[in-house]
Amino acid sequence: MRPGGFLAILAAGALLTSVARGAPAPEAQNMALGNPKAPVTVIEYASVGCSHCAVWAREVFPAFKTKYIDTGKVRFELHEMETGYPTLAAAGFLTARCAGPAKYFQVVEAIYARQDDIVADHGQAILLGIAKTAGLSEARFDACLSDSAALDALDARTRKDAADHGVSGTPTFIISGRKMDGEQSLTELDAAIAAARR
Repeated sequence: MRPGGFLAILAAGALLTSVARGAPAPEAQNMALGNPKAPVTVIEYASVGCSHCAVWAREVFPAFKTKYIDTGKVRFELHEMETGYPTLAAAGFLTARCAGPAKYFQVVEAIYARQDDIVADHGQAILLGIAKTAGLSEARFDACLSDSAALDALDARTRKDAADHGVSGTPTFIISGRKMDGEQSLTELDAAIAAARR
């Protein structure tokens, strides 16, 4: 990603400071959709800065959501990672978190939809537009991206989560203990969910 845009807002080196200082990873709620009592939980380790995650989000997730989440058959959890374009990942997830749980997935979906444009055009104006659509003012958006403690926490949390669960790339899915690396088709997810329900 070229310099500029939200790169100028994020503090230099903030994404690495928590590791350098050995800061603990604060507990944070993984964002989820669907019935908490659904018989199957699908966990996706993903990054809004990951092009493969964006393809899956645009091409497979809508049908997956309609078939499984909206019908109460699956609870979907998103575990945030900082792969692909890590600065976009950090800025995107901080924006989504600032928008609040009710608007979190709206922001994530919008970033995936505009990911190529954000990367090509330095990102700040597009990401700000997404933030405003989710109800954030420009001042609040800037404050979210300038929050070095939140950046440190995100970085430490994602690194710990990846290490604890052996995630080396995104997207990665875990369904009832079965790990599935890379973009998964709806057919592949169908089979894994069916197996998990046996």
